[in-house]
Amino acid sequence: MENTDIFVIGGGINGAAIAADAAGRGLSVILCEKDDLASGTSSRSTKLIHGGLRYLETYEFNLVKTALREREILMRKAPHLVTPLEFVLPHEKHLRPAWMIRVGLFIYDHLAKRTRIPSSKYINLKNDPRGAALLSKFSKGFSYFDCWTDDARLTVLNALAAKENNATILTRHEFISVKKDKQHWEISIQNTLTKEIVFYRAKVLINAAGPWINQVQKQINPKKLFNIELVKGSHIIVPKIFEGRFAYILQNTDERVVFAIPYHSEFTLVGTTDVSISNEIDQVNISSDEKDYLCTIINKYFKKSISVSDIVASYSGVRCLQNDSENNPAKITRDQKLLLETEDGLPILTVVSGKITTHRSLAEEAIDRLKPYFPNMKPAWTASTPLPGGNFIDNDFNIFYGEFKQKFSWLPEKIAYRYAKSYGTKVYELLGNAIALEDLGEKFSDDLYQKEVEYLIQCEWAKTADDLLWRRSKLGLFLSDVEQKKLAKWLESC
Repeated sequence: MENTDIFVIGGGINGAAIAADAAGRGLSVILCEKDDLASGTSSRSTKLIHGGLRYLETYEFNLVKTALREREILMRKAPHLVTPLEFVLPHEKHLRPAWMIRVGLFIYDHLAKRTRIPSSKYINLKNDPRGAALLSKFSKGFSYFDCWTDDARLTVLNALAAKENNATILTRHEFISVKKDKQHWEISIQNTLTKEIVFYRAKVLINAAGPWINQVQKQINPKKLFNIELVKGSHIIVPKIFEGRFAYILQNTDERVVFAIPYHSEFTLVGTTDVSISNEIDQVNISSDEKDYLCTIINKYFKKSISVSDIVASYSGVRCLQNDSENNPAKITRDQKLLLETEDGLPILTVVSGKITTHRSLAEEAIDRLKPYFPNMKPAWTASTPLPGGNFIDNDFNIFYGEFKQKFSWLPEKIAYRYAKSYGTKVYELLGNAIALEDLGEKFSDDLYQKEVEYLIQCEWAKTADDLLWRRSKLGLFLSDVEQKKLAKWLESC
């Protein structure tokens, strides 16, 4: 039975970040995830690194301030993956008065230091390109900046950071039971592919299972479950409904906001909804009502209308939120809670709620709380260290990309740009000694070659076509059924 300092349950963004932080401080770490990394909520977000402008209305200033500070840090840690994006807010005077929006944006601009993010401003939508796609009734609006990311890849990078500091990352391993001796948790996990049961002994147990924290808690102490609220958020992907390298934030009469975001050059991502759900969370899908809701709000703003038949793809994720007796799911706090308790003298830390934006600071706080159990751990380190692939000269993606394109000039522009944005400097490991397109191996599509597939299997824990096409990349949007079946058949033969 292998011993470890910390055993983390859950391979979402918070679990991966906690594993990375702890491993970098010199602690031994094992993380188990019953499916693929980021296969739950952490690949089904709106893919924004943002302070949460609307949270100012509920006076959650500390949450917004922390998130804005983390936004700056993450741009430095992964310049290829966390990039600024302009948001256009058309003004609806009967929903929120202009003065309220101006005040909110002023606060948003000044709650935390900005180095790469421009200030917000008023825009005249009648004579500005950013108003061209909107219905003529919208004449006034506001512009501000936040950041865009690939949530699943951000999770994988944190897992890689943990691995590079000697953590063990076990995907397709489900936590099934735990016992206690005088000094350790004795943990049983099962390989979901081979059904083999493996045992570990840990000083500290961390439950970072997100919406599944109570399912995990039932195996630890079924008499002490957590008071949480499970909220489903759904998104739709449609052929792009506007031109331009900016997004829209749309106000609805139910006081929610919906984002319309450029998505992989050919599409628009629209979301999200907020629907309270029961504990049946393993298979969640968008409902017909949610599809109608998102299409309706798009059609209230844009000249190009959409219907359910235009939806190319959709996804739904479940957020685990603190239950604060709020009847409106949209108004339930997104702030995080870390619960450090003991069971028969053994420490267990549970992560409740949290935002993808604040995953790094959450992880840092979590490991800081464990100092009494590991007094010799190294100091916090993640704020100033790039994530794997993010070590660019002067934090400048353009400099890196220029050098990369020069070295691999034979790569088609579309592939080169996707490789650089997805992998950063890790792309050199992916390509190795390749000097021509033929060196990339079997061609599954114009965008996907064997060499990338092998890299993702060997270095990033990918096993299935879904892992490759929907989490490590979004190539599932582009590959035909025939191409996807070709990939699946190749994977089966490996």
